[in-house]
Amino acid sequence: MITDVDGVLVGHHHRLESGWATGTTVVLVPQGATAAVDQRGGAPGTRETNLLEPENLVQQVHAICLSGGSAYGLAAADGVMRWLSERDHGFPVGTAAHEVVPIVPAAVIFDLPRSDWGNRPDASFGYAACEAASPGPVVQGTVGAGTGAKVGSLKGGVGTASEVVNGYTVGALAVVNAAGEAVRLDTGVPFAADHGDFGVVWPNRPGEVLARERQDLNTTIGVVAVDAALSKAECRRLTVAAQDGLARAVRPAHTMYDGDTVFALATGARELPADPALRPFQLNELCSAAARVFARAMVHGLLSAVSAAELPAYRDIWPEAFTK
Repeated sequence: MITDVDGVLVGHHHRLESGWATGTTVVLVPQGATAAVDQRGGAPGTRETNLLEPENLVQQVHAICLSGGSAYGLAAADGVMRWLSERDHGFPVGTAAHEVVPIVPAAVIFDLPRSDWGNRPDASFGYAACEAASPGPVVQGTVGAGTGAKVGSLKGGVGTASEVVNGYTVGALAVVNAAGEAVRLDTGVPFAADHGDFGVVWPNRPGEVLARERQDLNTTIGVVAVDAALSKAECRRLTVAAQDGLARAVRPAHTMYDGDTVFALATGARELPADPALRPFQLNELCSAAARVFARAMVHGLLSAVSAAELPAYRDIWPEAFTK
């Protein structure tokens, strides 16, 4: 899980009840982490992403806020800022300990059709997600920002994964909400099935999935984290690679109806080699891992989701996959 990276905490808050199917997920790094972002697709919804460009002043962030609610859901980041500021975590702008500005970039998915109009995350969702944040196991599926998620014809959700490469831990968390499909509907096998052992037996039959009447606006968003000490520019390479993992998991990816956005966090616990001949090699290994773990996280989100808001889940269409 992404929380296998020391110093990374994850919390969810959502409402799944009559008239509600939306929520917020927060990836917290209260002590700060170097960050970057890569955004693709034609319909992004983001906040505080320009400051992540390498040439700009701020070097570290304190949380990433991922939320449902389309552009309205960006308000959830206000609650994350309040939670951090109450604990004096942020970019110092004065001499007193409490004179800080928490840096909280955010991205949102389009899930408005799954709730009654006007029911969407606000600042209270972000604050509650922070209150629930933990360095332990991350609940996956129809939770947090993935509560109202949809991927192609199926229910989407939150997924996470990690791996260790050359002693460094690379983790990812994805909110799977793509316009494209994540599964071959004629076989039931996810496009990224070859990226890991998912503990299931893949079916080999068509699924009885209802044809979609229209193409919803969507967006897959997420975070890739590593315990290495990286610059903002090096973090950006991680996000570029993670987007490759996204493209392996859904088809088509990065459409005009998606605003696919991936953030990177580098906690700085372990240095990369200083040798200029070795550092690019090690960074390349981390980038390759970022693509793999992001693709795996997306499959985990698909498999963990349960049906909600009249969207069938993978486990409803191919239940035999879970007999292992």
